[in-house]
Amino acid sequence: MTLTKRPIRMSLKGTLARPIGLVLGIIVFALPYLVEFEGLSVAGHRIFSVFLLAIVLWVTEAIPLHATAALIIFLNILLISDQALPALPAGFDAPAFSTFFAALAHPVLMLFLGGFFLADGAAKFRLDKNMARVLLRPFGVSPHRIMLGLMLITAVFSMFMSNTATTATLLAVVLPVIATLDPGDRLRTGLALSIPVAANIGGIGTPVGTPPNAIAVGSLADAGISISFVQWMVMAVPMMVVILLIAWYVLVRLFPAQQTVLRLKIEATFDTSLPAKVFYATFALTVGLWMTEPLHGISSYIVGFLPVVILLSTRVFSTRDLQSIHWHVLWLVAGGIALGIGVNASGLDLWLIGLVGWESIGQALLILTLAIVALLLSTFISNSAAANLLIPIGLSLALSDAVAAEPALAAFFIAVGSSLAMALPVSTPPNAIAFSTGAVTTRDMAVAGSIIGAVGLVLYVFVAPLLWDVMGVAL
Repeated sequence: MTLTKRPIRMSLKGTLARPIGLVLGIIVFALPYLVEFEGLSVAGHRIFSVFLLAIVLWVTEAIPLHATAALIIFLNILLISDQALPALPAGFDAPAFSTFFAALAHPVLMLFLGGFFLADGAAKFRLDKNMARVLLRPFGVSPHRIMLGLMLITAVFSMFMSNTATTATLLAVVLPVIATLDPGDRLRTGLALSIPVAANIGGIGTPVGTPPNAIAVGSLADAGISISFVQWMVMAVPMMVVILLIAWYVLVRLFPAQQTVLRLKIEATFDTSLPAKVFYATFALTVGLWMTEPLHGISSYIVGFLPVVILLSTRVFSTRDLQSIHWHVLWLVAGGIALGIGVNASGLDLWLIGLVGWESIGQALLILTLAIVALLLSTFISNSAAANLLIPIGLSLALSDAVAAEPALAAFFIAVGSSLAMALPVSTPPNAIAFSTGAVTTRDMAVAGSIIGAVGLVLYVFVAPLLWDVMGVAL
């Protein structure tokens, strides 16, 4: 029996959506030039055009996400930098055009680039698959225990590697087993779903786990608020483990096994070549330095560049390996950072905040609202795009006098909400990969993903802060 590979039909990415998105994008871009909004500066009107265009293009994907990011950087330079065309009114403190180009070399991108090098190296030397097989041995032959093992391993891998790459790797390990199960055995769906669910949850655990985390850390850094690698983990990991266990219980209940014994092929042969050993040492050194940042004081951004230097200079990574890095993701993150700079510099953030009477809204309600909006938006569009749109506004709102909210919480919970969106195949790349195997239906994914996402969001927003108080976490 073989699993059917099927195309992923994305409702917002069809041939009709693209021309509609382009036309709608042109209309919304022109709107602030045709309509004068009271209280909004000339620079604010211009960035409002860019902001509306970004929303339309990121939602419809009329052009690739990274292309929209590049367009944002270019339009920011043309419209509100010191090289703006036409020139801005006297008195506006225009950012230098290099400020927007600098988004492409933001420190958080170096952090993420290091994560990509580790992920691609793990795949190149098959470290991920071999480690997965070794780590699954203690879980025996019980189907439910094996599912738990798969989820724990996937979550840990996703903390330091791309959750997309992790999902592809672990599915490759488990798909041959799924193919041997009876077509009516719901365990097939449970096993296939367990991996993307765990990857989405595990990605919350570190700044390099998923792009929304990097966007949040980078935006906070630009606002003068520093969150270290370890600080993020302390905030994210304890509740991440709880949600992972709840997700396992939900999947076990929704997709019970018909058989009591499940055997995996767990033989592992590690590459012992010199390049592989160099990579293993580099991986361990990088992760070790990330985890011990409070002890040695070396910024996680600098540590993130370490594997890039070592793997290239030792020729462990070739030119072809360098070309295979997911550069488009880095461009997407850079576009979000540039959008945040433009929104803040133009005063658009304060104008948008002033449209609503926030005085009656407390911090808890604000945080919950931001997280829910992030969850809902990320269900239908890229979670990176959703974070790019929401984090600049959420941060500006938290930093304003309108609401007494902690900026770090606003950014953190928007990132968390974005990562917990896993109800549809289009919600995240891991979901799309699992759906393409043919072992998962849209209905099954929607039911499981909605339950886990909703429970996870409630626990993070309402329970995690209480846990932080007990742990003595200071923001």
